[in-house]
Amino acid sequence: IAQLPYRLNFEYLLDQGILDRSELSRQGISLNLLPSFLDNHLNIDANAKFYHTDNFFADQGAIGAAVTFDPTQPVTVDDDTTYGGYFQWVDASNNLINLAPKNPVGLLNQKDDESQVNRMIGNIKLDYKFHFLPDLHGVVNLGGDLTRSSGTVVIPEEAASSFNASTGGGTNNHYKQSKDNRLLEAYLNYVKELKNVSSKIELTAGHSYQNWLTKTPSFPNIDYSGDTITPAGIDFETENTLLSFFGRLNYQLKEKYMATGTLRYDGSSRFSPDNRWGLFPSVAVAWRISEENFLHDAGIYLKLRAGYGVTGQQDILGNDYPYIANYDSSTSTAQYQFGDAFYYLLRPDGYDPNIKWEETRSYNAGLDFGFAKDKISGSIDIYKKVTDDLLATIPVPAGTNFTNQILTNVGSMENTGVEANINAVVISTKNTWLEFGINGTANANEITKLTKVEDTTSVGIQVGGISGGIGNTIQIQSVGYPTFTFFAYQQEYDEGGNPIEGEYADQNGDNIINADDLIWGENPTPDFYMGFNGNFRYKKWTAGFSMRGEFGNYIYNNVNSTRGVFQNIPTTGTYLQNLVANYNESNFQTFQFLSDYYIEKASFLRMDYVTLGYNFGKIINNRASLALSATVQNVFVITPYSGLDPEIAGGIDNIIYPRPRIYSLNLNLNL
Repeated sequence: IAQLPYRLNFEYLLDQGILDRSELSRQGISLNLLPSFLDNHLNIDANAKFYHTDNFFADQGAIGAAVTFDPTQPVTVDDDTTYGGYFQWVDASNNLINLAPKNPVGLLNQKDDESQVNRMIGNIKLDYKFHFLPDLHGVVNLGGDLTRSSGTVVIPEEAASSFNASTGGGTNNHYKQSKDNRLLEAYLNYVKELKNVSSKIELTAGHSYQNWLTKTPSFPNIDYSGDTITPAGIDFETENTLLSFFGRLNYQLKEKYMATGTLRYDGSSRFSPDNRWGLFPSVAVAWRISEENFLHDAGIYLKLRAGYGVTGQQDILGNDYPYIANYDSSTSTAQYQFGDAFYYLLRPDGYDPNIKWEETRSYNAGLDFGFAKDKISGSIDIYKKVTDDLLATIPVPAGTNFTNQILTNVGSMENTGVEANINAVVISTKNTWLEFGINGTANANEITKLTKVEDTTSVGIQVGGISGGIGNTIQIQSVGYPTFTFFAYQQEYDEGGNPIEGEYADQNGDNIINADDLIWGENPTPDFYMGFNGNFRYKKWTAGFSMRGEFGNYIYNNVNSTRGVFQNIPTTGTYLQNLVANYNESNFQTFQFLSDYYIEKASFLRMDYVTLGYNFGKIINNRASLALSATVQNVFVITPYSGLDPEIAGGIDNIIYPRPRIYSLNLNLNL
C-alpha cells in the first residue's frame, strides 16, 4: 500500500424542540479509509460512523391539552400542592375530574421521558479489477447498522396524569430495544468498449442478502415508589430477511442508441414458501436524437426515452409474520385473574397463509432537452403505474379469522401523470450567475379493484379514523375513486351561507338521513405538485431559495370538529373546556363529526428556505478559507386552510406537532 487516504470527522448537535423541555443532543465520529492494493487492482472504501444521542421527549399530549384547557385559569396555585402546585380541575372533595383536560404545563414539567441511543453504521466495499481481464470487476459490499437504545419514563406521584390518592401513583418505568440491519452484496461487473462496431456493453450479475432483527425486552410497569403495578410480559423479537439475485445489461451504439434490461428475483421471509419469490423485470431504451447528423451541429440536446418495469412491495409495517399463526401477549388491561394475581394471556393473531408480493407495473416515456448551450434545459415525462395484489388491511366476516380485520392482497390501483422540469441560466458572466428552476407533476389516482370477488353492493372499505365518538371514520376506499377519498354527509346551508346544524342533503330522497346518504367527496392527495428554486452569485456573494406547492388537496379539520362545538363544554358545571374559534363561524351546539363542512381546501405554497452567504476566501496568511451564510427555513406558507398546517400526511388534522421556523447562521472554516 503506497498511501492511505483517510477522512476523520467529529460532530456535535444540540437541538431544542418546539415544546418546552424537548431536546436532542448528539455526538458523532466518522472515519473513511480509501486504500488501494495490488497496483490499484484492489480498491477499498471503508467507513464507520458512531453516534451517541441523548433525547428528552416532551409530552406531546400537552399540545391537545393546550387547545382544550380553559385559558382563563392560572397555571399554578399557591395554596394547594396536591398536584405539584399546578391548577387542575377537581370536584368539591379536591379529587381530580378524570374527564377534564389536564394542565398542559403540568404535563410538560411532570414527565421525564429520556432515552440514550448508540448507533454504529459501518460499510466496507472491495472492488477488485481482475489481472487477467481488466474489464471485469468483482465487488463485495458488507454493511451493518446496529442500534442500541434504552430509556426511562418517570412521572411523580403528585402528577395529575397518573394520580391515585389511595394506592399511590406515578411511573418509574424502563424500556430497551436493539435493532440490527445487516447487508451482504456481491456482484460481477463487466464493461467493454467494442470500437470496431462503435459499441459499449456493460454486464452486471450478483446476489444480495439483507436481514433486519429487532429485540424489545419486556419490563414490569412500576409506580413512582418502586412497587410493581403489572409484571413484565413476554419479550418481543422479530426478524425478516430479503434475498435477491439480480442482473443488468446495458448496451450503447454510436453514443446514439441505448438499451437497458434488468432482472431481479427477490425472496422475502414475510411470505410463505409458496409465495416467497417474485420475478421483477424491466427494460428501457433511449435515442439521443441530437447526435444524428441532421441535428449534430444545431447546438441543441435531445434525448427520447421509454421504459417498462415491474417492482415488488413487501414492506409490512409492524408485522414480519403475516402468513403464519402466531400468539401474542395480551395487553395490561386484558389480563386473567387467578386468585389475587393477574396473568397475561397468549392470544392468536389473525393471518393470511396466501399473502404475497404486491406488484406495480410502470410504463413511462420522456424527452430530455437542452438549448442555447444548455442554458435552457429540462425534461418532460409521462407515466402510468398499475398496482395489483395491493397489500391492505380489510374487514373480514366474524368467525372467519382471529381478528375482525386482516392484512391481505386485495384489489388494484392506477396512477397516471405527467412530470416536467425546466432550468434556465439567465445571467452567466465572470462575476455574476443567476439561474432558476421550476418543476411540476400532475397525477391522477384511481382504485380499479377492491375485492377478490366483485361485490356491486359494497360502497367500499371505510378508513380514516377520527377523534370524537366511537369508531367514526371519514374516508373510504372505493372502486372508481382515489385512495382515502373523504366519505361524509353533504352539509346544508342557509341563505347567508351559514351551516344548518344537523341538516344534510337527502341523497336518495327517502326523507331519512342515515348512512345511505353519505357521499364520496374530495381526497387528501394533491392533483398537482410544483417546485421553484433560484440561485444567485455575484463575486463573493451567494443567495438562493426554494419553494414548493401542492394543489387540489383537502384536509378534514378534526380539531374544529371536536373542539369547535358547544357540546365540548360540559354542562355539569364542574369544569370548563376551551372552544376553538371555529365555533364563532359554525355555531354548532352538538357534534357533527361526519359533516363535509369540516373538509377544507388545503392547497398551499411554501417557501422552504432562503439563504444568503459571503465567501471571504483565503485568510490567515492564505492558510485557511472562511465562508459565512445565514438561512431561514420554513419562511412562509400561503394557504386557504384554517388549521395550523396544511401539510398533513393522511389528510386528517388532529393536533399535529408544529413545524418550526428555523433561523441559522453558518460558519465554514477550512484549515
